Amino acid sequence: MCTVCGCGGHSVEDQFKAHLKSQGKDGAHKPAPFAVLAEPQGPHSHSHSHWHTHADGTSHAHPHAHSHSHAAGHGAEADSDHPHAHGHDHGHSHGACAHDIHLGHGPAGTEVPGMSQARLIEIETDILSKNNQYAARNRAALAKNCTFATNLVSSPGSGKTTLLVKTIEMLGAQPLAVIEGDQQTTNDADRIRATGAPAIQVNTGKGCHLDGAMVEQALAHLPLPAGALLFIENVGNLVCPAAFDLGEDAKVAILSVTEGEDKPLKYPDMFAAAGLAILNKVDLAPYCDVDLDLYEANIRRVNPQIEVLRVSARTGDGMGAWIDWLRAGLARKAR
Repeated sequence: MCTVCGCGGHSVEDQFKAHLKSQGKDGAHKPAPFAVLAEPQGPHSHSHSHWHTHADGTSHAHPHAHSHSHAAGHGAEADSDHPHAHGHDHGHSHGACAHDIHLGHGPAGTEVPGMSQARLIEIETDILSKNNQYAARNRAALAKNCTFATNLVSSPGSGKTTLLVKTIEMLGAQPLAVIEGDQQTTNDADRIRATGAPAIQVNTGKGCHLDGAMVEQALAHLPLPAGALLFIENVGNLVCPAAFDLGEDAKVAILSVTEGEDKPLKYPDMFAAAGLAILNKVDLAPYCDVDLDLYEANIRRVNPQIEVLRVSARTGDGMGAWIDWLRAGLARKAR
């Protein structure tokens, strides 16, 4: 998370330096070596803990054991060098290697050289608890206005902005607004404004996700009549945005069919946090040799309760179900 990448702000860097100083170390210290998994735990299994932080600041770890079947994707961005058949034996051995490195087995879910798991948890809890204060204010303001807010999260290039443009066209006179998150440019906000919808661009610089404070600033400049829809298009990233509450009613994870059927298994935190998954660009499926049922099965392996929609923003296939989902969410806010 941001305890590693540093995008949580200066607090991480400052606390890391303070930690080193308290240990009598300077910038030239030798980091502790990363842990290497000494022995495979079976062909495709491992166990680890996920650390959860709640809105009230309390935290606890959940140990999990996972058994992975390597049914890898055949999409344009799939990582394998050869196709893995769905349920067929090609004679390849995919067992864990004794030299594989696994940095997520500790309670913090990651490792940083020179920092203990307890310190990492302390820093992460501090960052998220401060963010949650902003998110709570956003949520209260949106609830008072009967606004249904969605946080759209995905890898870069999944088709979020194209999906939004088509959505805006189909919603017609429905009041709505958009917050666009990217590291640089106003390209996406310009595309939204071209539809006539109000949009605010939030450029995060080196930051890899939006946070509650950024959304609060954007909301101060957005006209939101009562009963509006708010779309927050997060920075393209399947890691950090999973942990940061923005005050939304639901996270919507968007996955392009070109990304490979195993993407939800590689980035489980995002799909575990989402209430809806949109399998986008399904019109490309015949040309990518992908298994849409396997996409859905892998999404539900991570989150059995998640809803999944198959959509093509380009052709309009499945868009009606997405519009119905949005209107149902808005109706719940109006009660």
